[in-house]
Amino acid sequence: MPRQRFVLSGYTTMVLFVLFDLPVKTKRDRKNYARFRKTLLEDGFSMIQYSVYIRFCLSEEIAGKHRRTVREALPPRGMVHMMTVTSRQFQKMENLVGAREKVPEREPDLATFY
Repeated sequence: MPRQRFVLSGYTTMVLFVLFDLPVKTKRDRKNYARFRKTLLEDGFSMIQYSVYIRFCLSEEIAGKHRRTVREALPPRGMVHMMTVTSRQFQKMENLVGAREKVPEREPDLATFY
């Protein structure tokens, strides 16, 4: 009997986004922030920007498991948002990176013209 081949579809695999804004004013706030961030990293999330983490999931059900992990790690203060998109939608994301700021050239000394 031939083995069935499991094919992943860009429409069923998901990318789970976690976006957060947590206070860091007090020592306790910073500790809560660090604990939350560590939980995300231990659960397989990757940072794509400060306070924006993503995790690839094979299905919506698996994404639900990781959503529960995030909910359980919620700090007492701050805001956390979660969103899933299909892998196909994620692939269409544009990543725009601005050029590094150029330092304006200094006017040459007149002595260099002679």
